[in-house]
Amino acid sequence: MSHTETATPTLPSEYLAFTLGKEEYGIDIQKVSEIRSYENPTRIASAPEFVKGVINLRGIIVPIVDMRIRFALGAPDYGPFTVVIILNIGTRVVGMVVDAVSDVTTLTPDQIKSAPDMGSTLNTEHIVGLGTVEERMLILVDIDKLMSSEEMGLIERLAA
Repeated sequence: MSHTETATPTLPSEYLAFTLGKEEYGIDIQKVSEIRSYENPTRIASAPEFVKGVINLRGIIVPIVDMRIRFALGAPDYGPFTVVIILNIGTRVVGMVVDAVSDVTTLTPDQIKSAPDMGSTLNTEHIVGLGTVEERMLILVDIDKLMSSEEMGLIERLAA
């Protein structure tokens, strides 16, 4: 291994699997605080389109990000399975709207392949890799990196 490569964890990791449209994604289960049914958040003027607004969660103002809009996957459709995943990202609490949550999946390092380089057609900097379990493929998202990106910094200011 060269000095520029990072060591991959040797222990299995657990990921919360969720769907957006026809794709299945996974995020580190340790970032998840709770899963709630979708409720209309309070809109914030001049917020980016993907920020649906904020909710009051036991006295904490939580910005709500619609991941379908964030990933440009078409107009969101809020149905009976739509949920908000409450995340702990650093010192912040953020909610993320997804179409549905399926399960918690354990992946070993050999089940995770690195994300393909799609060139400029697709931004893969927030993708950790692709996890495969039998016939399923999970797009593994680095939720810390995604929610800490520059445009998401707007969320911090909105929640303040």
